[in-house]
Amino acid sequence: MQNVAVIGAGASGLVAAYFAALNNNRVTVFEKNEKSGKKIYITGKGRCNVTHNCSPEEFLNNVVNNPKFLTGAIYAFSPERCVQFFENGGLALKEERGARYFPVSDKASDVTKCLEKYCKSLGVSFNFCEQVEEITVLHSTVSGIITNKGTYSFDKVIVCTGGISYPSTGSTGDGYKFAESVGHSVKDLKPALCGLNLKGNYYKTLQGLGLKNVKLSVFNENKLLNEFFGEMLFTHFGVSGPIVLSASSLINRLDLNKIKLVLDLKPALSVEQLDKRILRDFEQYKNKSIYNCLKELLPVAIIEEVLNRSNILPDMQVNSITRIQRQSLLTTIKNFDMIVASLRDFSEAIVTSGGVNVKEINPKTMESKIIKGLYFCGEVLDLDAFTGGFNLQIAVSTGYAAGSSIKN
Repeated sequence: MQNVAVIGAGASGLVAAYFAALNNNRVTVFEKNEKSGKKIYITGKGRCNVTHNCSPEEFLNNVVNNPKFLTGAIYAFSPERCVQFFENGGLALKEERGARYFPVSDKASDVTKCLEKYCKSLGVSFNFCEQVEEITVLHSTVSGIITNKGTYSFDKVIVCTGGISYPSTGSTGDGYKFAESVGHSVKDLKPALCGLNLKGNYYKTLQGLGLKNVKLSVFNENKLLNEFFGEMLFTHFGVSGPIVLSASSLINRLDLNKIKLVLDLKPALSVEQLDKRILRDFEQYKNKSIYNCLKELLPVAIIEEVLNRSNILPDMQVNSITRIQRQSLLTTIKNFDMIVASLRDFSEAIVTSGGVNVKEINPKTMESKIIKGLYFCGEVLDLDAFTGGFNLQIAVSTGYAAGSSIKN
């Protein structure tokens, strides 16, 4: 039996603790908060998107940074196995639109309760309100930890401290400090899955407008990086919503001055189909203003901005619109440009991009290649993915890899 310390009682920490205990190790979880899973409670707007219904291969296509490193962990503890794990623990799950899994109860707290129940069933100990301050090392091998309450000896230490996003949950970058203190390098930290500040001020008149079934194309110096389909929201600072969050993770390490977002307001229609639709509407409303004519095609809140970009006055009668103006309108609807000013900060980012350099970590076990007996799991690693349950699955899979690898 080995003595194992797990630093952090989030998703990766609780999973690592359970599987380490399943191998007959004595496991103690250290959490500086007063309870487990503080960040879990706010994920998915308090509902917690547990995972995504997809194959490991498809999953890895949604990992933004270092998918190759994750390959073994995701195949070993796949989304399918993750669903089985939670349901076997008494947490009923449901699949929603976009192949996303949530608790049937719609309560993120039930995810934490399930993981705690698993841990407690195997005698895992919890030390709450105890801050780990240092990891001790002897001859390049972990020897224990020092907390604000004492010094402990341990055979293995698993760091599951999260990133620096949502610092109010206790994610204040402790894991990065631990890593650097023992010789690890940490990749630049950036906000990920966050809103985007836009240049200009047009978005202020669109504040509160939610769009569904739109396409967002992301360009870097006119090269298409990716396209996202789904929902987005105009805000007081720019844009947010699922497809924008995913776009932020794609561009957060790039020069934002070279980034352009192009919104297709009608992706279900080809240019030709949209033109025919507009011509039909023009015929039906030929004696009305163009503003009123477009009310069936576009959300009212965005019509004026679309017309402004098309160089058409809102009160122009439809029967006076020229062919050139109609083509300009068509182009604007299919190519509504938005220029990014900056990312929202870490206090609003769902996850942290960057972290402990995965080249220094064994991908099968999450053990440090520098310090024997030291492991890193979850968001503290330089791993992140698009929105849709992928990041929590990364936490679970890496937690499994570490915990299950610690055997007597």
